[in-house]
This record gives sequence, structure tokens and C-alpha cells, in this order.
Amino acid sequence: DERSSSKEAQVKEKRRKNTSKNIPDHLLPKVAIVGRPNVGKSALFNRLVGGKTAIVVDEPGVTRDRLYGRSFWGNYEFMVVDTGGVLTISKSQTDLIEELAISTTIGMEGIPLATREAAVARMPTMIEKQTTVAVEESSVIIFLVDGQAGLNAADVEIADWLRKHYSNKCIILAVNKCESPRKGISQASEFWSLGFDPLPISALSGTGTGELLDLVCSEIKKVEGPEFLEEENYVPAIAIVGRPNVGKSSILNALVGEDRTIVSPVSGTTRDAIDTEFTGPDGQKFKLIDTAGIRKKAAVASSGSIPEALSVNQAFRAIRRSDVVALVIEAMACITEQDCKIADRIEREGKGCLIVVNKWDTIPNKNQQTTVFYEEDVRRKVRALSWAPIVYSTAIAGHSVDKIIVAAAVVEKERSRRLTTAVLNQVVREAIAFKAPPRTRGGKRGRVYYSTQAAIRPPTFVFFVNDAKLFPETYRRYMEKQLRTSAGFAGTPIRLLWRSRRKMEKSDGKGPSTNLQENFTGTEKRLAVST
Repeated sequence: DERSSSKEAQVKEKRRKNTSKNIPDHLLPKVAIVGRPNVGKSALFNRLVGGKTAIVVDEPGVTRDRLYGRSFWGNYEFMVVDTGGVLTISKSQTDLIEELAISTTIGMEGIPLATREAAVARMPTMIEKQTTVAVEESSVIIFLVDGQAGLNAADVEIADWLRKHYSNKCIILAVNKCESPRKGISQASEFWSLGFDPLPISALSGTGTGELLDLVCSEIKKVEGPEFLEEENYVPAIAIVGRPNVGKSSILNALVGEDRTIVSPVSGTTRDAIDTEFTGPDGQKFKLIDTAGIRKKAAVASSGSIPEALSVNQAFRAIRRSDVVALVIEAMACITEQDCKIADRIEREGKGCLIVVNKWDTIPNKNQQTTVFYEEDVRRKVRALSWAPIVYSTAIAGHSVDKIIVAAAVVEKERSRRLTTAVLNQVVREAIAFKAPPRTRGGKRGRVYYSTQAAIRPPTFVFFVNDAKLFPETYRRYMEKQLRTSAGFAGTPIRLLWRSRRKMEKSDGKGPSTNLQENFTGTEKRLAVST
């Protein structure tokens, strides 16, 4: 048994290494583990992803981190988010039970409706922001409870909170610490009163975790399909970000035609990420998000301002939930390291972007070459957004502000565009004909069999090749550049994923083919490219 389990672990680890580098984290569906402290969330996290795969997400103003790790089950791959022990209740458990006049093992039917509603209203203060963020960004929520300790008031409040605010998400109630399958059914039955179907599991021994993963994958299949996004109801969100006092709020006010946010020469006037509905000149609807200025992490920490730290965290979160980001810089100010870090964050999140050079009227003695020289300077310094269009405006006077929306609409259209497989492979063939992949010292050369577009927002392309290791980073950048030159995609990052055909065959248990071209038929064979 030990040998078989060890062999199984080795196979799983090998598959993990072969696959994990192909799909970026942000493209994977997320599964959050939430629950009160000491119910075994971290143990379940380690069971699902392995203790060595967890990473810590570094965000400004956050004192406790969310842990992310990849999990594989069947043909599915997803990110698991551990919220740690961040759930707390507003009062001690003893005081809460006395107030509710119930025992710790009574479910919702023993709590008056008014008291339950009051408890739900208190949940934002009871649950730290990390848990809220994890739940909001996840497709599936594993609500973990302790089968040995039994049901208590904290479990009831969390269940009410999830039901009220996240009824649109899949919630799986997992009853942990059910080591014995026979006793587990009895332990889990106590949690029926929470309104979810309880599933007995043991994170330590692995009992029931297979069934849990089956449920998770079945729900991911439902919500992460290509038709999940309803295009007709889709309203693009535009986040306006940048360093303090560059004119972000002035741009928002000029666009909507009213003083939606406070404008002041004092840095840090805007504290919250403010959402505003807006209809463009052509009738297209947008959601505009004005954010607080983003200062360096060290400056925020040294200031000791908790509100500013939270505001900066909200600004980064606004980038994550937006579709297009307008990065605002001040015309007369030098581009700083912080501007470049914000640009890196936008590219890393896979968001469309345009660079807005505000206060353009402050540039003296402008001529026809001024814009050309300025753009060259921006491109040279903000390399992460070399593909982003640049708009020049003076928001306080309303000059050229309408061009921001026009550019944002174009960026969103490009970000949502699909190439046909025939067009894509024609572009790839021409790129390879112009510059073939380099040979290794051993004489080997990479071969592209065919390519296809796997996703939009951002556009993501998969290249099926003989061996991904034969394509160095320089050649991958060349292919991206050729794809942009031939097919456009202005204003949006694009992702190129390289899949080794032989590795894929081995993972399927077929073994390597003696002739890889035999694996392609019809259109695929005609599209195969040899170098």
C-alpha cells in the first residue's frame, strides 16, 4: 500500500510539474475555503494542493494573507484559496449564546428571525476583508465546519451571511474531522439545519475528499463554461488609477458631467473606490471606477495611516475587478518607479489599458513633434504597457476627455476579439517562415504543429509544439510581436501558452508517438507547420 501510494504521489507530482506552468493563475477558476477558526481549513488546503505549493499574495495594507495553491482533479485544474483563521465573531461565544438564549448545538430554527437578521448585518465587521475578497473572486465556496465540535452560533451566522450575499455562487458544506465513515453520517446530520447538504470529510485522513473534489469540479463545469458570461448584459468596467493628485477624480467628473467625487489639490482626497454608471456617445454603457492614489508601499507603511492603506488595497482590487484600466500620469511630472509598478500590476492582471496623460495644457511651447517625443519617452519607460494607446487630455477644462471613452471602447473590443484558427495559423506560418525557432546545441529545433485561441479577456492562444523547452523567451516575445503586428490587439495584453505534444501524450497514458504528424487529421494536418 505504501509503495502504491508513493507511486501515485510521484505520478501526481510529475503531472503537476508538467501542467502547472502552462496556464496562468489568473485564468484558472478559484475555490475558496471559509469557516470559523480551528475547523481545519489549512489542513484541507494542504490536502487539496500540497503544503509546498501555497504562495502568499502580497497586497498593500493587508495584515493577513490569503494562501493560493493549484489543485488537480481528473481533467480539471483550479486555484484553491485558504482564508486561514480570519473569521471572528463580534462577541465571545459565551456572551453570544446567552444573548440568543440557545445552546451551541441548536441550528437556525432556534434563533429568532430578528436576531438572525441582526447577526447577518454584523457580518462585515465579523469577517475580515481577506475572507470577503476570497469569496467574491471564487466560483465555488467550501464552507467548512467542525464535525467533532458540533454546530454553534458562529456557523449559523456564517451560513446566513453566505446565503444572503452569495446565493448566486455554489456553496458546498463540508463537515470536517469525520474520521470514521459510519460516525461521519451521524456527525454531519447535525448540520442539515444550516440549509446546505452536509458532506462528511476528513482533511487529515482524506476520507470523503474525493467526493468533495467531484462536487467542486461539477460546479466549476457549470459556471466556467464559455457561455457563462451573458454578453447582452455585459457592462465593461473602467478603473481610473494612478499616483495621488494626477487628476483621476477630475477625469471622472468631466466624463459624467457632474461633481461625482471631491476634487482637491491635497493628495489623498479620494478614499474609496467609487463606481459610477456612464453611457458613452454611441449609447454603450460603462461602469467607471475612481480610485485613491497609489503611493509606494513603504510610504504608506511609514505614514501609519490605516485608511490610506485600506484605500490603496481597494485601488488594487479595483484593477482586478475592472475590464479596462485608465492609467493616469501627469504631463509635467516625471514617470516614476511607482508608475511602472502600477503598469506591471495591470499587465499581470491581464487587463486592457490605456495611458492617459493628464494636464497636457501645462506643457509649454508644444508643436507637432511634442506628442511624438513624449510618446517615445513613455514607451521607453513604461515597457510593460508598450501596447497601450496614449490619450492626452486636460480634465479640469474638459479638453479631449471624450477621447478616453472612445479609446476604452476600442480596447475592450480588442480584448474581447477572437481570431479564427485558420487566420491564426496563417499568421504563425508567416512568422516562422520569416524567422524559424533557433536550434539547440544538440541540433534540435522547435516545431509548431498548430495553434488555437483558447480564451478572451485577455486573448489567450495555445501553441501545440514538439517540446516547449525548445522555444526560448526571446522567440516567444518575437511570436507575440508578430501576432500583434498582423492581428492587432491594441490595448490588451495577450497570453501565449506553449504545450508540449509528447508530454501531453505521456500524461494521457498513450506514450510518445513515433510520428507526431499522425496525431493530426484533416484541418489540423494541413495547419501543421514544420521548420
